[in-house]
Amino acid sequence: MKKIIHRDKSRGYANHGWLESYHTFSFAGYHDPLRIHFGALRVLNEDRVDGGMGFGMHPHDNMEIITIPLSGALQHRDSMGFNSIVKEGDVQIMSAGTGIRHSEMNPSADEAVTLLQIWVFPREKNIEPRYDQQYFEIEERKNKLQLIVAPVKTGKEVQIMQDAWFWLSNPEKGFSQQYSLQAKQHGIYLFVIEGQITIAGDVLNRRDAIGLNDLEEFTFTAEEDAKVLIMELPMNW
Repeated sequence: MKKIIHRDKSRGYANHGWLESYHTFSFAGYHDPLRIHFGALRVLNEDRVDGGMGFGMHPHDNMEIITIPLSGALQHRDSMGFNSIVKEGDVQIMSAGTGIRHSEMNPSADEAVTLLQIWVFPREKNIEPRYDQQYFEIEERKNKLQLIVAPVKTGKEVQIMQDAWFWLSNPEKGFSQQYSLQAKQHGIYLFVIEGQITIAGDVLNRRDAIGLNDLEEFTFTAEEDAKVLIMELPMNW
């Protein structure tokens, strides 16, 4: 098994006044040649956007873009005609494909929104752009894995144009969860949203992350009540 740990304090940071952003991988003004991507995972940003502020219309192409609000809400508009509010419990995905434009604004006048935005390299370039958004019951991830992103849509999970699976879990203190990979050539990137866990002999705290590959399964244990995001992705990128 190979592993790499990215601690909270090692992330890139930018403060634009109305926007605070933490970058796990190189992004915008933050560049670390050793932290460009983890397999097909290109971006993992944590953004805090003040009330009434946000990102105006801007373009993307050939990227799978997943947004997971942690608190507050975000208003999304795009060139495909979608106009929606994305809030805690929701998971949004856009396949940018041949090209889209979108905006992300905080519709609240005084409440900040905090979110994770994740970019994944697509399996195939220049596909037709697409959009999906689903709400997931938070209670249904207590002491279990809740599938939120998958390459084939069989239930509520949003579909990604890549051989990738994303799970959320809220383990209580003392609970252990085992995970078996879908494919041996894949890797796991686990991000601790809240709390503390032990995994692969290491203790991870709030906003710490670990990348694992060359393994078939692993187990993590909550040392205190926790919230974690697990991403299984191809490593040949």
